[in-house]
Amino acid sequence: MNETAPSRLARAGGVLQTSGMTLRTLLKRAIPVALVLALSACGFHLRSALVLPPDLGPVRVVSVDRYSPLAESLAQALTRAGAEPATEHTTDATVLDLMAEQWGDRPISLDELGRAQEYSLRYAVTFELRRPDGTTIVPRQTIELARDYVSNPVQAIGTEGEREILQGEMRREMVASVLRRLDAVARRATAAAELTPPPTSDTTTP
Repeated sequence: MNETAPSRLARAGGVLQTSGMTLRTLLKRAIPVALVLALSACGFHLRSALVLPPDLGPVRVVSVDRYSPLAESLAQALTRAGAEPATEHTTDATVLDLMAEQWGDRPISLDELGRAQEYSLRYAVTFELRRPDGTTIVPRQTIELARDYVSNPVQAIGTEGEREILQGEMRREMVASVLRRLDAVARRATAAAELTPPPTSDTTTP
């Protein structure tokens, strides 16, 4: 059976449209992978250049959330950076205390029916670093991150999957942000120590 020119064009158009959808799907799946690889690369660079506070000793990461993924990731990152992890038998440990960890969604765009179709995902962590005697190495401070994502009011399952991916990326970025704060304090302490003149001995004889 011979096909007419419009039929051939229609079928070709269908093929082109299917290819376009495939390309968009591949790009959508590739972008999160590319972001993960980029964050991993940044993490490797940070670990190689990280300066820890002097006389840090064994370090224990604690959190208000006993099963916090952030606390686990920070403990692993500090160990890779050269810190000694505290064990359950360590009595005198430096404590990285994650005092608060909060997630929140704020709608920033509505569709024609008044339904939220775009959100700003916010992530805030409050922490401090203390010596075994309770004195503060890094004073209490809060880091806040925010990322926008699109929410489909009709397909909630896809939206939840995108949000979970975004949460993982923001946790990795939070780990890097906390380590940068520790690094900044350590570098200031090192610079101050280098500028402090050594004590002079009194050699005056009576």
